[in-house]
Amino acid sequence: MGNISDSEVSDAQVKLNDMLGVLNSVVVGKEKKIQCAIACLLSGGHLLVEGLPGEGKTTLVQSLAAVLGLSYRRVQFTNDLLPSDILGVSMYSRETEKFTFHPGPIFTQFLMADEINRASPKTQSALLEAMAERQVTIEGETRVLPVPFCVVATQNPIDQVGVHALPESQLDRFLICVRLGYMDRKSECSVLKGEDRQELIKDIGKVIAVDEFIKLQRIVKQQHCSQAVYDYILDIAEFSRKSRYFSHGLSSRSLVGLLTIAKAYAIFHGRDYVLPEDVQELLPSVIDHRLTLSVPEDVLPSEIILSHVAVS
Repeated sequence: MGNISDSEVSDAQVKLNDMLGVLNSVVVGKEKKIQCAIACLLSGGHLLVEGLPGEGKTTLVQSLAAVLGLSYRRVQFTNDLLPSDILGVSMYSRETEKFTFHPGPIFTQFLMADEINRASPKTQSALLEAMAERQVTIEGETRVLPVPFCVVATQNPIDQVGVHALPESQLDRFLICVRLGYMDRKSECSVLKGEDRQELIKDIGKVIAVDEFIKLQRIVKQQHCSQAVYDYILDIAEFSRKSRYFSHGLSSRSLVGLLTIAKAYAIFHGRDYVLPEDVQELLPSVIDHRLTLSVPEDVLPSEIILSHVAVS
């Protein structure tokens, strides 16, 4: 058992299901994807949401921001966006005869980077230090970001016009990538018959406060993992690094992220411990945006790993 009580896990499960219920009322037919998104943020990770225009990427992110009691800023990424538009800039004041720093939108707890891959690689790189170290260095001075801090970005498929592929170093900083895809027929019918999604978002109230969010993150860290779970994750890493299927293997950061998000995901099921099945369920979201196939296979990286690596 972990270092947390059954009542704490039960209370956390209720909170997560409350959030899930609200989000399901706005983003319909995507419950599993929403669970992954919530678990990602509770793990202290950054979230990447991919899909075609109009599939609900921005709706999902805006809904997440509404249910969480975090300060929120949105940046629409375009090809002319500059790093200073995100980080901030120092401006000269005639009154004080000094330069005064004006913080950019990155100084928030929940940063929405909308259509991140429409910006240039130079602008995309402005997020690297913030995502890895929760701080930014501007004009030689390091400034600490608020706690908690998360980047939730949307991106369009790489074959769309006017997009720049995110480099591997940035992709690895996103704990998971959620690919929304089209809704099923029943869900799409409910959208056609229902209210406008933006109006629904306006009616969403926050489900948890900042201190509750931080407490949930603490509970996640205290979840118990057996040696079998550690061994399974290490086997996955070893296969990715030695296999002929991939051009490179999984990073240590991705393994830590996989373990942490599995701990958060277990709370949805009322458990204070992780099962190998949790790892298997989350594996596609954690690794498919990180691994590149080196052989012509019409399968996803996670499908290859799940078919070759068994739980010992």
